[in-house]
Amino acid sequence: MATRVLGQGYAYLLTAMSLRGDGLGLAPSRLVDIGVHTIILDTVAYAELCDKYNDGHFLHHVPKAEMKNDGSVVRTAHLVARAGWEVDLPLWEDAAECGPCHPGNDSH
Repeated sequence: MATRVLGQGYAYLLTAMSLRGDGLGLAPSRLVDIGVHTIILDTVAYAELCDKYNDGHFLHHVPKAEMKNDGSVVRTAHLVARAGWEVDLPLWEDAAECGPCHPGNDSH
């Protein structure tokens, strides 16, 4: 389960980075968000990830802005799949407390 969650966290973050500036209000599920937080907490590796895959721009995290249940999680899963990542659908079944943190902004 940990491997699945972490993998989906990377897929989410790399998709968010590839769509930076599009104002899509991407949102992970609760389980995927655990993977995202695990990645972000290794700040040195996360900064390197942002340098490499986000043109040197840091993808900020703004936690627990407001619970959303507006379909943004499912839309995000579809965008992750469209970006070429395998989506583990059972991990994308609910909304996360921090997504979308600031709809239209480039933050998680």
